[in-house]
Amino acid sequence: MKIQFPNIGIVGTGAMGRGIAQIAAQAGSQVFLLDANPGAAQAAQAALQEQWAKLVAKGRIDADQASALAARLHPVQAVTDLAGCDLVVEAIVERLDVKKTLFAELEAVVRSDAVLATNTSSLSVTSIGAGLQRPERLAGFHFFNPVPLMKVVEVIAGLKTDAAVCTALAAYAKEMGHTPVQAQDTPGFIVNHAGRGFGTEALRIVGEGVADFATIDRILRDQVGFKLGPFELMDLTALDVSHPVMESIYRQYYDEPRFRPSVITAQRLAGGMVGKKVGEGFYRYIDGAAQVPAEPPVPVVADIPPVWVSPRAARRAELYQLLKDLGATIETGQSPSPHALTLVAPLGFDITTVAVVERLDPARTIGIDMLVEDAATKRRVLATNPATRVDIRNAAHALFARDGKAVSVIRDSGGFVTQRVVATIVNIAADICQQGICSPKDLETAVTLGLGYPQGPLAMGDRWGPTNILEVLFNMQTVYGDTRYRPSPWLRRRGAIGLSLSHVEEA
Repeated sequence: MKIQFPNIGIVGTGAMGRGIAQIAAQAGSQVFLLDANPGAAQAAQAALQEQWAKLVAKGRIDADQASALAARLHPVQAVTDLAGCDLVVEAIVERLDVKKTLFAELEAVVRSDAVLATNTSSLSVTSIGAGLQRPERLAGFHFFNPVPLMKVVEVIAGLKTDAAVCTALAAYAKEMGHTPVQAQDTPGFIVNHAGRGFGTEALRIVGEGVADFATIDRILRDQVGFKLGPFELMDLTALDVSHPVMESIYRQYYDEPRFRPSVITAQRLAGGMVGKKVGEGFYRYIDGAAQVPAEPPVPVVADIPPVWVSPRAARRAELYQLLKDLGATIETGQSPSPHALTLVAPLGFDITTVAVVERLDPARTIGIDMLVEDAATKRRVLATNPATRVDIRNAAHALFARDGKAVSVIRDSGGFVTQRVVATIVNIAADICQQGICSPKDLETAVTLGLGYPQGPLAMGDRWGPTNILEVLFNMQTVYGDTRYRPSPWLRRRGAIGLSLSHVEEA
């Protein structure tokens, strides 16, 4: 079988460069390793050979295969040694000046038909290629760490990139066993752009004093199905990596409010509390294990008051059935009695606003998040308002924990936790489609493979309803007065006429 690029050069042999070298060799290419640091290319070669030897010991490949793979690695000393390569992939420091200098040197030695690729995660491909004589042969080829396990690669066209170059790189990615997605040259490309909402909105929730780190992580794992909560994830990736990305994308989009970073991460980065690798981030780590505070116990309440449900509550019929299953006494009058626990279930609004608008006694009013159907969630989330009495809070907590399901009680928040994080994720994804950065299909593929979300952001919007997501966003914009929550035109129009977000007929 003919290999797309029989001979490839890799400049930069850190974790990313080694990972690309591994899958390139496994695809059948001869791989030439170059690093500015003396001995680094040889060390990368040795590390990969050791890795393949371990696979032999585990019976995953045989000794002949390991020898064949090892024979495809060739450490070299200078850029001129890459003259015969069909493709050269750069995986060096994220500095525009350094990358431009390297590609100018490469262009002077490689063949006229050779392809040049940058693994940049945050810099403009167009800017990197701006000084080249033939910028049409440069494209972005962005892998994710660890490369052998993260099976997606972004293929990015600069403004002058020849479409055939991207086609060839996409085909080569498939030969490597990866899934290519095509992206336009915009800040963050697909994955880092789409991932902005998860962490930044969680940081805003903490910044408002709504809940602590552990509670937010629990809610988003248990209600939505994320493998890691946002603060667990930031501890894993480390703030010295993730905070600069937040700032970079925010600034490159000229301070777009949807991407606004947080002073919380800036302060922790300055203080060296960057995450698991240093033993302290949003959590403290002992022997690599996060020290997570215990959940508050369920209050012991002798008598649960009768419950009155707002006629405007989301999933009202489902909420009534849940209350019956939990053995609650339900009031059905037009207004609550003076003794009732008053239950509201808004989309996007905070509990205070609902109590005022519906003329309810705030002292007896508490909210429950019903965006996600109760049967599909492992956790119920209640929210107080500043006037909610402690006995009402405790009674609601005890009632909704009767069947053993976990309950979190948070302070007042427009959109609780799940609503505002999910709506932000969906809205940013919709705007990626609005800008034509990639196709909806490639967006879903990139996010599920690159970020490990339980489903793509557009599929999330479809699952819980584009009209519901729109209502959350419109109401949050009312509560907070922040253009961060303005709905993307792509979402607003599709939601208004009842079209699917994830199943889109390509024009």
